Amino acid sequence: MSCSIVIPVYNGAETIGPLVTRLVEVLDRDGLQIVLVNDGSPDHSGVVCRTLQERYPEHVVYVELAKNFGEHNAVMAGLRHTTGSHVVVMDDDFQNPPEEVRRLVAHAARHDYDVVYTRYERKHHHWFRNLGSRFNDRVATVLLDKPPGLYLSSFKCMNRFTVNEVLRYTGPYPYIDGLILRCTRRIGVLQVRHDPRTVGRSNYTLRKLLALWLNMFVNFSVLPLRVSTFAGFVASLLGVALGVATTIEWILRPGTPVGWASIVVTLLTFSGVQLMMLGVVGEYIGRLFLSGNQTPQFVVREVLQEAEQPCIRIRGSINSETEASSSREDWDFSAATSRSVSSISEPA
Repeated sequence: MSCSIVIPVYNGAETIGPLVTRLVEVLDRDGLQIVLVNDGSPDHSGVVCRTLQERYPEHVVYVELAKNFGEHNAVMAGLRHTTGSHVVVMDDDFQNPPEEVRRLVAHAARHDYDVVYTRYERKHHHWFRNLGSRFNDRVATVLLDKPPGLYLSSFKCMNRFTVNEVLRYTGPYPYIDGLILRCTRRIGVLQVRHDPRTVGRSNYTLRKLLALWLNMFVNFSVLPLRVSTFAGFVASLLGVALGVATTIEWILRPGTPVGWASIVVTLLTFSGVQLMMLGVVGEYIGRLFLSGNQTPQFVVREVLQEAEQPCIRIRGSINSETEASSSREDWDFSAATSRSVSSISEPA
């Protein structure tokens, strides 16, 4: 069984070196592949990654993106260069212990899961990130039909089937967990350790959080359009009710002037609803335009790897040249829903 590890790197110059060294030390070197994706990091992460590739050429693949495309785009770039039967995605901050990778892959293989997510008894993230993660979990449950007890951790393991299905998506706005949930429900969960951050600070910002929510809203669900339709229907009923009330008042009290304040409030309310609905529709249309305009998912500037390490490619790929676990630890979501999930159609 071979294992590939994809690590998107952004401002990780202080942590990526010790992380890769530890991964090589604790994991079986046979079949180990580590794909480092430099997502336009402004620090000297690129230099460190190049040094690691030269030090461990038989294990490390270095992928340098032309600019910052975002974490999920960087993961997609890394997935396209993996060769292992199982692929682990982890952060570059060293908060996920390398020793847990072996348990994660073994758990997936033993139970024949397509995906295994991790969960933490205690998370050592900043309160803002924990708050955002909880909100993101609630949104995903509604929009993506996610099993309610499943935590969408960035530290996860996928088998080759799932990786290939995820890679069928070639649009410019990928959301890895959304792609996973629309192709499989054979999902397990394993409790792992989460260590405190020792150096640096989190790259988790409000802007990135909003971008992630927008990806879920627009790219993987039509619920916002349905909410807009419902809001318009409610606003129309409210308008009819106000019109009837005004007419009744005029009949019962002839000569009663129509209030200026009520007119202004009504206009502002309905105008706001209309603009909100136009904004939602415009976001969908704009993303369709950008996809049709062939906006790249990512652009690879350079790939460093041993010639013997093949690169997994699929038709339609773009831009790259162009563990026994107790019931407390193991949750099975394969029967969480009776709805069948169709495979993602292959792009032309």
